[in-house]
Amino acid sequence: MPTVYNADPSELIEKASEELKKFEAIKPPEWAAFVKTGMHKERPPVKNDWWYARAASILRKIYRLGPIGVSKLRVNYGGKKNRGYKTEHFYKGSGNILRKIMQQLEKEGFVKIDLKSKHKGRLITAKGKKFLDDIAGKISNVHAQQKQEEKREELAKEIKKEKSPEKEVAMKEAKQDKKEAAKNKAQ
Repeated sequence: MPTVYNADPSELIEKASEELKKFEAIKPPEWAAFVKTGMHKERPPVKNDWWYARAASILRKIYRLGPIGVSKLRVNYGGKKNRGYKTEHFYKGSGNILRKIMQQLEKEGFVKIDLKSKHKGRLITAKGKKFLDDIAGKISNVHAQQKQEEKREELAKEIKKEKSPEKEVAMKEAKQDKKEAAKNKAQ
């Protein structure tokens, strides 16, 4: 069965964000339309549904790297700030956004807090793992069907190419046979 590791990350996040919109616990707060995602950004996100894409991305990161906390995720979602003529400087991403999204994912049952292991942070639950693996399976099924269709089209093109020279050869042979038959009648 396909997992998150087999699927294309951008497609997985896009499809997961569409699915996360269906859950009531995962909703952007009122201030999400105006806030920047980190100190390194100059403007807020352009997309209106960026909250769901970030939630899907965080869920994928927790799946791959868990247990992981807000501090490490802040580094992952940080970036370099353009400071004019001064050299660029790395700044962490917004911790408030990450914390709120992880709390919403926890409320929905996709993530849980892990206190038992050596590293503290949040882990993905069986429900969250199934959610992402199902989406990865859908993506891989779509890709498999597309590959099959492409192979069929290529085979059809090859068959057409093979048939057309054969037809020409057959037509030439038929013309030669007619000429030989005409010569034989004349003799």
